[in-house]
Amino acid sequence: MLQVPHPDIDPVSVGCAVLTASDTRSPETDRSGRLIRQLLRENGHRIEQYALLKDEPAQIRAMVAEWVAQPEIQTIVLNGGTGIAPRDTTYDAIERLLEKTLPGFGELFRWLSYQEIGSRAMVSRAVAGVHQGTLIFSLPGSSNAVRLAMEKLILPELTHLVKQLNEG
Repeated sequence: MLQVPHPDIDPVSVGCAVLTASDTRSPETDRSGRLIRQLLRENGHRIEQYALLKDEPAQIRAMVAEWVAQPEIQTIVLNGGTGIAPRDTTYDAIERLLEKTLPGFGELFRWLSYQEIGSRAMVSRAVAGVHQGTLIFSLPGSSNAVRLAMEKLILPELTHLVKQLNEG
């Protein structure tokens, strides 16, 4: 039986930034970035920043550093660059920044993906954690993967995770 998390009594509008890492997409063709923003807004969260960058680790780390310095941004959701192709470097850029990781996020994402796409799910290096008090999720670039991660994992827990980060 699927366990549903306890609902948050006081929903919070979380300030979010969305970053697409892609060598081929443009803002007009960035379906996954658009889907992330749409789902966040539909769930009462704010989009504070959006960017589309080449999958270059230095550029990605610089953008994340800029965004974590902005107090209105509590969560960053990245998409793209989590596979194993030579140009898939988002995971490598992000993983090194995380002071705390949420291993369960990647594990659950791959388990859920396996149910949809089979053994190819093992290729995903989706990761989540915390960098300088900001929650970070890094997702594959596929719109199906984005929808799965957002609807099944991120949106049900986003308010709870941000509240936990703000305690103490």
